[in-house]
Amino acid sequence: MLSRSSFILFRLLFSALLGLFILLVSGCSTIKTTQLPTGPTSTEDMVVTASPDATKVGSHILAQGGNAVDAAVAVQFALAVTYPRAGNIGGGGFAVVRWHDGESRTLDFREKASRHASRDMYLDADQNVIPGLSLRGHLASGVPGSVQGMYELHRWKGVLPWQQVIQPAIDLATEGFEITADQAQVFNRYQERFLDINHHDIPLTKKEGWNAGDRLQLPDLAATLERIRDQGPEGFYAGRTAQLITQEMESGGGLIDYEDLKRYQAKWRLPLKGTFHDYSVITMGPPSSGGVALIQMLKGLEQFKLNRYEHNSAPYTHLLVEVEKRAYADRATYMGDPDFAPVPVDYLISDAYIDERMAGIDKEVVTPSSDIKEGNVEVVESVQTTHFSIVDKAGNAVGITTTVNSYFGSKVWVDGAGFFLNNEMDDFSAKPGVPNQFGLLGNEANSIRPEKRMLSSMTPTILEKNGDLFMVVGSPGGSTIITTVLQTILNATVFGMSMQEAVDAKRFHHQWMPDIILHETNTFSDAVMNELKLMNYTFQDRGKIGLCDAIMVHENGVLEGGPDSSRGDDTAIGH
Repeated sequence: MLSRSSFILFRLLFSALLGLFILLVSGCSTIKTTQLPTGPTSTEDMVVTASPDATKVGSHILAQGGNAVDAAVAVQFALAVTYPRAGNIGGGGFAVVRWHDGESRTLDFREKASRHASRDMYLDADQNVIPGLSLRGHLASGVPGSVQGMYELHRWKGVLPWQQVIQPAIDLATEGFEITADQAQVFNRYQERFLDINHHDIPLTKKEGWNAGDRLQLPDLAATLERIRDQGPEGFYAGRTAQLITQEMESGGGLIDYEDLKRYQAKWRLPLKGTFHDYSVITMGPPSSGGVALIQMLKGLEQFKLNRYEHNSAPYTHLLVEVEKRAYADRATYMGDPDFAPVPVDYLISDAYIDERMAGIDKEVVTPSSDIKEGNVEVVESVQTTHFSIVDKAGNAVGITTTVNSYFGSKVWVDGAGFFLNNEMDDFSAKPGVPNQFGLLGNEANSIRPEKRMLSSMTPTILEKNGDLFMVVGSPGGSTIITTVLQTILNATVFGMSMQEAVDAKRFHHQWMPDIILHETNTFSDAVMNELKLMNYTFQDRGKIGLCDAIMVHENGVLEGGPDSSRGDDTAIGH
């Protein structure tokens, strides 16, 4: 029989061994337990958007008995009124949907080039890119897809009448809404550009300047939305609105005509799926590059025990940057519209290919971007976009990223119709090897062709955990969209942050070329910055990166909204 002193010694030794075992197990695990919610919560549903008024609209539709699709359609049209820098009926986007029974679908309502577009339309006689031609004015716009996309989405699963989900946007445009301090500042900053492009006042110009609390009414937009309400897509792609768009194009030398509008169709595409440890990833495939790059990076990072590193430490930053460089190099070479050329998606996200790409990463040494080329594959948007996430009481989830590309797109206001047209033509490769406004390089796969969809970085994404809905996430930010979504996912899954913490955390970005780390102010401590500089990294302070609006489903079923309210006017509402 053990003596008392021997028994105490045994217990101490057992406790020490147990603690060591737990430490070793936790060190081998890459997933931490998620923190309790720190953001807005609900046991019923959740709507998270960049506009307080649009968030209220989505929540109101859910309260009326609508589902996540109804709310998403209502939010899209409301954002066209209350968030004109990115919300739109004159642009396009992508939707990722997961229904409560596990069915998932992705909808492509990306803009298309006009039938009159040509490969070298932005080049001069010497084959040099003409600066600004693909960014500003009538020639920069692609055929809008948002209205047709929302109609297709609603036709698939909407339960409320089409007229009912559009009416809130009409009411906002008719009665007006109070602008925020951020909106006032943005409107004032773009006054001269609005006038330069349109040569006349538009509702967003105000000689004495805008102030927070001013009311903005958009009667022409209300009339356009009424035609869409009453006639469906025909109320936009034909009739009075189509005539106004084509007249606007003719007045400024644009290419879009009545036939272009009539021919536009949104397209359901197979979801792109991958895994990251215990999580299933459902995201958007081409013509978005976001999903391919996201899965490449997640699968590449799965090879490293990331939770051994401190969040945003030098070793952690180095690993993410090395993986990002390789994914963006592949993006520049292989990504484009799959309806026009084969995109080797399966190969790019295959285990064998990713293992090969990651093999060259040294945890201590930086690989210069000039030394990184695209992988050996055998072929068989600051930047204004916006994302919103919705989960309804049945567990149906919708994530939509929508855009006009730059702030207010091409700045072309369709006179009489009340909305801006996009400048998405800049997302094509005007000339292979010449960067677009985001510094992104492209190749022949993304060259301009009639009725082709331009490449995108939009990355609306849904995560499942053990087969159940876990997260809806997405962000604006042009080339930084993909890395914003990546880091938000890692923050939640690897570092165990709540949804709000994961969204609030500081961000950084690398896109292969140029060879520079963009970062938010105060992302890195002085010590970390010095350590990275010793590794020959260079930096640029971007102020803020992305506006991520996300939702997490906790294990007890509680929904936590993650509005990016520290960077914008983003809000979340749940019942």
